[in-house]
Amino acid sequence: MFGRGSSSVPDTRCRCVPALLATAILVPVIAAAQESQLTPNRNGPSLLSIRGDVAADVRRITLADAQQLAHAANDPLARLGQLQVEAARQHRLGVTSMYFPSVTTQAFNLHLNETPGQLLSFRRPLTGGLISVPVGVIAQDQTTVNVVATQPITQLFAVRQLVKIAQADENIARSKAGMPVTALARQVEKNFFDLLVAERELAAAAADARTVRTSWATVGDAGLLATAAQQTDALRVERAHAAVAGEVATLTAALNGLLGLAPEARLELIRPAPFVENLTLKDALARAQVSPSPEVVEAEQTAVKARSAAQLAKFAYVPGVAIVGGYVHQDALSDAVLPENFAYVGVVATYTLFDSLKRERAVKEASAQAQAASLGVELTKAKSAATIKSAYIELERSRDADHFARQMLSASRTGVRVVSNSESAEAGRARAEADVFRAEKRYREAYATLTSLIADGQPTIR
Repeated sequence: MFGRGSSSVPDTRCRCVPALLATAILVPVIAAAQESQLTPNRNGPSLLSIRGDVAADVRRITLADAQQLAHAANDPLARLGQLQVEAARQHRLGVTSMYFPSVTTQAFNLHLNETPGQLLSFRRPLTGGLISVPVGVIAQDQTTVNVVATQPITQLFAVRQLVKIAQADENIARSKAGMPVTALARQVEKNFFDLLVAERELAAAAADARTVRTSWATVGDAGLLATAAQQTDALRVERAHAAVAGEVATLTAALNGLLGLAPEARLELIRPAPFVENLTLKDALARAQVSPSPEVVEAEQTAVKARSAAQLAKFAYVPGVAIVGGYVHQDALSDAVLPENFAYVGVVATYTLFDSLKRERAVKEASAQAQAASLGVELTKAKSAATIKSAYIELERSRDADHFARQMLSASRTGVRVVSNSESAEAGRARAEADVFRAEKRYREAYATLTSLIADGQPTIR
């Protein structure tokens, strides 16, 4: 028995030597990798770099400041909506001017290559024959200027319908003018909260890395000593830390692009105050009736245009009557025939007697389109009401989730912890804060979706 026991001791020592050598080689490498603080590298293709490589100043910014900067940096979007409204307004004013008289002028100067014939004929009083006397009636060089003013009469009823159509187009443009700006503000808000979540996840990953390092033991001069499982955990947390750091870099670059800042600019996001609203479903439906969404406005104004077009088609059966008056200066005819300067006034009427039933078909087509547009308004309103109810249900759900996430964060702060668990508690608190930011982002998105359906803040339709 003594001989068997003595032989087992050298075998055990032989097996431990390679493990100790491998540990001595791997442990310093892993420890050095964990002790270096890693931050996103925005100046090159690699994802991470040492924090000291980043030379940009940190800029403190709130959500409101971010939205203002984005609005200033993306001013063409707001300008685009304003230009569309202005174009529609000018079109309406141009159609309205058709109510008033139009003044036109014509002028021509002619030179005949032959001298006009000079002839005046009259009957003899006794014999009844004709006598021809040469008289100059038409000049060889002729200049005529005509200025005429035309005031439509029956066409004014058609002009009224054209003005209604132009006004409907302007209302549609006004309802859509603020949509690009609103969409930009929502995008900035989303990126802002996504970056807040990623930063808290990065803090949690860093706390996990510190927790893994504190679990290692220090043995003499060999430094930190860890088991194979602990080394695997260390690699896992470092990989998670690198992934979150890359996500922070990507989100920061995206937010800088929206704000018009340099891609390498570093931001310190100031947490916004908790979002609070007390909107009810009854209030939402009431607001939708007073201030409808752009989709409902477009459907209503399209129905207005269709009804005006149906009335306009019927005016094809009405004669076109206009009053004309003008002034003429001419030297083409002799003063004996027509004065050199004279004025005139009169009435002009036009009417199409037969057009192969084209007017009848046009009236029926416009009537069918008006009925379809009216039905479209009812369908759009019903769809909008159903969408508002669904959006409000989502708002209530996100409101409850936000309240629950804040309660969980409060509970994590008031819990009792031992000192050895401080790193784990820090990681848990950071993840709880990330959950709060996620819940608030969904809460804000649900509220923005609902308010877009009831068109809060949209221009008033005239």
